[in-house]
Amino acid sequence: MPLDPARVAEARAWLRKAEQDLRAAEHERKANPPLTSDIVFHAQQLAEKSLKALMSWHDRPFRKTHNLVELGHQCVELVPELEDLLRRAAALTEYAWKFRYPGEPEEPSAEEADEALDLARQVYVAIRSRLAEAQP
Repeated sequence: MPLDPARVAEARAWLRKAEQDLRAAEHERKANPPLTSDIVFHAQQLAEKSLKALMSWHDRPFRKTHNLVELGHQCVELVPELEDLLRRAAALTEYAWKFRYPGEPEEPSAEEADEALDLARQVYVAIRSRLAEAQP
């Protein structure tokens, strides 16, 4: 069955947006000191947009949400092999809001930011590679 060009284009658009978050997070790691609250925010966004790319590819509707638990459950229905990774990535959900406003908790450590970015990158790579394999 040929791939629907509109679905392919939408999935690629989500991946391009995810790549921008990856680039932003990597850039913020080079700051002195690293901009850790921004790194974890972009890590969450990288994972979220990667999941939305997968759902777009499979023509699975999703609501506007930053909740990686919800999005992850939908993606596991499509690709069960991602379950362990997406369970771990669900913890990134709080970074969509946790450090975005004054009065919030202390900034995340550089180690926490690196771990978040590494986990989000794993989600991105896993999904990108699955979509690349599915193309003719």
